[in-house]
Amino acid sequence: MNRSYELLYVLKPDLGEEGLAAMDERIQGIINANGEVSEVDVWGTRKLAYEIQDYKEGYYVVVEFASEPSFPQELERQLRINDSVLRYLISSLEE
Repeated sequence: MNRSYELLYVLKPDLGEEGLAAMDERIQGIINANGEVSEVDVWGTRKLAYEIQDYKEGYYVVVEFASEPSFPQELERQLRINDSVLRYLISSLEE
């Protein structure tokens, strides 16, 4: 049984357009391999509330997806080890 989730992640802004697009594609590819992306909302570069790893800005993306309940834990593991990701948050969407 699939559940709906929302992923918000913040990438380092100095990756450049190609680097940011590649990271977006990579993360969505991981999700699509284990579930189904329903919506992607790119917020773009925004000022962070506080400095993270000497960065004052971050590139924000929100992804809504459906997957098995066990997948978000694996997605968190992959985001945690990726050096380009400053922060992430996965939330379950109640319907």
